[in-house]
Amino acid sequence: MSDTETVATSEGTQTPVIQYHLEESWETTLTLEADIRVRVKGTVVPDKGNSSDEEVTYRTDTLTVSDSIDVEVYDLTASPYYATYPNGDAGVAVYQSRPWQGYTLTADGDARVRGVWRFYTARNPNWDQLVRSTRTGDTTVKSDSRPVFVHAYPSHIGPRTEPVRDGPEIIRTWGTENPAPTETIPETVNIDIVNRSYMSTYGLAVRANEVDPEDIQINGIVRGETARIVEPADKSPRQLRASNLSVEVVDQNHSAATLRIELRDNRTNAPIGLNESRMYPLGVESRSGTITIADQQIETNESGVAMVTVDEPGIYTAQYQPGSWLGHEPAYVSDTATVRWHPLVTIDGWFALVFEVGWQLLPFFVMFYAGKRLLRMLGPEDIFGQKP
Repeated sequence: MSDTETVATSEGTQTPVIQYHLEESWETTLTLEADIRVRVKGTVVPDKGNSSDEEVTYRTDTLTVSDSIDVEVYDLTASPYYATYPNGDAGVAVYQSRPWQGYTLTADGDARVRGVWRFYTARNPNWDQLVRSTRTGDTTVKSDSRPVFVHAYPSHIGPRTEPVRDGPEIIRTWGTENPAPTETIPETVNIDIVNRSYMSTYGLAVRANEVDPEDIQINGIVRGETARIVEPADKSPRQLRASNLSVEVVDQNHSAATLRIELRDNRTNAPIGLNESRMYPLGVESRSGTITIADQQIETNESGVAMVTVDEPGIYTAQYQPGSWLGHEPAYVSDTATVRWHPLVTIDGWFALVFEVGWQLLPFFVMFYAGKRLLRMLGPEDIFGQKP
């Protein structure tokens, strides 16, 4: 029973298998109550040994035992969202608020994505020995029944996709931070559990070659439990746009260069500002995303432009990482751009190089000139060239 309501019954067997369903509720108390009935047959044979005079009696006794446990009802529901990339790839994002295993993207289950949770099976040592009670006392005996339980744990390998090489690509995971659960795992259990704080991966977004929404199946952490899919109001996939990122050197001297980074919509040529405030779908108040260049993270202004100064010659690659397409309209895909800078490409750079080389070689010129003058003054033509 759940709290005070009977949810399932079974009778006529010593090893009942009870199937039950709990109404939607976060927490409840589940109680298992068993009525054990015993019917004992007694036969009394007279001293004369005449079996026809046997007296048969029956005695029936009933004992009721129960045990309770506080449980959380695991009724998994999930909401998938879809997107289409400019090259035709499909984007799928699934989020729900309960721990889950992941989801499959194809009818045959070959393409799948898994979150942080993995499983191990272990027995309950409390069942190793039982206490047998009789009228004369209690006796400890070894148990013939040693039930095992399936436990979920956050794995060290984290979220993964299958097939490993040519399967879907995880674009983003999100969830809540949790401390490492190493102290809750028995020493006899050897698993690759995460040894630091981890994300619970309540949400997983992937990019795949082709996805049919009808084939998606969302799997829970309870055996055989799949989620009820709650379709969004707008089932049409969101169309992702290509972005156009460019970078160029706009000012330079012998010691530094100023790079101008510009980010625009590849189709409309509209600027993409990463620090502008605006109301987007799903409650996002500003467009997220960053541009990384020269170990710096920068944001473009409302004109889609950002400036950065570098002081080391070399090749610089700017990479735009957009925010999740779930919270942006329009949404974009990433892009990269490259520029090369070296001070020798400027007149000031050549002048600085010549000056620096000349300054470094100046002592050698001085020594060479001084040595040459000294040889002229003390050379053989001056010492031995005079007549006696």
